[in-house]
Amino acid sequence: MDCKFNTELGLVTVSDEVLVRVAGYAALGCYGIVGMASKRSTDGIVQLMGRENLGRGVKIRTSGDKVDIDLFIIVEYGISISAVAAAIIETVKYTVEHLTGVPVNRVNVCVEDIRV
Repeated sequence: MDCKFNTELGLVTVSDEVLVRVAGYAALGCYGIVGMASKRSTDGIVQLMGRENLGRGVKIRTSGDKVDIDLFIIVEYGISISAVAAAIIETVKYTVEHLTGVPVNRVNVCVEDIRV
């Protein structure tokens, strides 16, 4: 479902695919993250996704005029998970709001795996 909001110039519609890509690229730019994760529904195996498959590691839910973002990530071994998650939350929230104009209600970070 696309996110729509009004400005003084008219109605703006932002596609969910745009929000997924912006959030995914913002998360991948943070220190300590190896990549986005995708769980295969059949056996629960976590797969590392590249930049071309960002949509599998990011889920967008619209609630009114705001969005909730769920990120499924793989973290580098030896890095503080809480520090990485806090940095990702702040970076993704700022980037999505700044680039798209869509207010972010919540950013949830799910650490699926740790890689060396």
